[in-house]
Amino acid sequence: MQRHFQVSMATMLLVCFCVTSLATDDWPQFRGPDGQGHSSSTKLPVEFGPEKAVKWRTPIDGKGWSSPVVQDGRIWLTTAITVPASEQEQRRKLAGDPMAGIKEVAAAIEIKAVCIEFNSGRVLHDLSLKRFDDPQPINPLNTYASPTPVIEDNRVYCDFGNYGTWCIDSYTGDTIWHKQTIVDYSVGPGSSPILCDDKLILVCDGTDEQFVLALDKETGEERWRASRPAKRADDGEFRKAYSTPLVINVQGQRQIVVPSAQWICGYDPDSGQEIWRFDHGSGFSVSPRPIYVAGLIVFSTGYMRPELVAVRPDGTGDVTATHQVWRVNRGAPTKPSPIAVGEQIYMVSDTGILSKLDARDGSILWQERLAGNYSASPVQAGNKLYFPSHEGTVTVVGIADDYQELARNQLEPRLMASPAVVGEDLLIRSEFALYRIGL
Repeated sequence: MQRHFQVSMATMLLVCFCVTSLATDDWPQFRGPDGQGHSSSTKLPVEFGPEKAVKWRTPIDGKGWSSPVVQDGRIWLTTAITVPASEQEQRRKLAGDPMAGIKEVAAAIEIKAVCIEFNSGRVLHDLSLKRFDDPQPINPLNTYASPTPVIEDNRVYCDFGNYGTWCIDSYTGDTIWHKQTIVDYSVGPGSSPILCDDKLILVCDGTDEQFVLALDKETGEERWRASRPAKRADDGEFRKAYSTPLVINVQGQRQIVVPSAQWICGYDPDSGQEIWRFDHGSGFSVSPRPIYVAGLIVFSTGYMRPELVAVRPDGTGDVTATHQVWRVNRGAPTKPSPIAVGEQIYMVSDTGILSKLDARDGSILWQERLAGNYSASPVQAGNKLYFPSHEGTVTVVGIADDYQELARNQLEPRLMASPAVVGEDLLIRSEFALYRIGL
């Protein structure tokens, strides 16, 4: 691949990536303490495999692409047991659906939350939350348990899209509250919940309705609901999105920033009032979580032609004409989230093109091809980045001026859940099991 060499002192400032301080023993939400894939670990193993550096492997029944979250030595994740549909049921369910060719049908699902002891890998809770007969079809690359839980103060919040949201006591496994918000996601749930102060934030960008919802984290009662900007698309399939919000601080004002189809918006966490909006084009099914780097919100525009866009989040109202800083279309992802180190950005496309960019102007510093296909978002540990592929390969890349591949490690396929880092250990979920990897 052609290389573009631009040297930046920020490459050397490996400790300056944090928006918030990072806890060493908890991984409370999708993409970790700061929501952007950063960890404080410096000693994760570079080389590992089924028989090397694996402290334990715990099988997980069912299927789910939710990432593990960890607090006080307890790991929580979600899964769904699927009852296959008969051929007759499949034909009935998909009749007249223009997207029938890319949908998978189940006769029933049982959604579950699982708690695993960090030290031993022993299952502490295997909770059956609810069974649904005749669920909506999903994309075969998705699952009925793709949103990552969020954990705080001995409570874990598990969301399954329109199948419901549960608040569970993370020690006893008891349900504290349950709420169901019905939205047509068409191909299954995707957005992960986050916590902001006393509120649980859910993104409900379906084909029929699009809004951001804040629930009281103690009771599950609705605190506010923010409608998304109107879309140009008439077809609901082009209005849906699956991104996870990011909380940032801009000039002393906190914002909840979350992309949607066509628009990305910043919201006031207390009231849900829209602070700013930016029209990014015709992109939809936006899945990557945005990042905050060099004073810019950087996000993917989703399908059909993904681009990575950087916007200043310091405006009010419609900032489309004034606040774009740069836009890149080479190698942009539709599923994996980018990651920033200093003022550089690393992103891997769905098909394995790894790019390093200068966050200030979007210039591409280099591009290389990794093996395989990608949905999981990378994590950082010290001067290393970890990129898991669908095929079960975890490529470890050094943080350096030039491309530096340190190892290619083979686990079992498929790896589509984003990893977690806890202390000096790496948690990786495959299609069938959860691995704890460490020295």
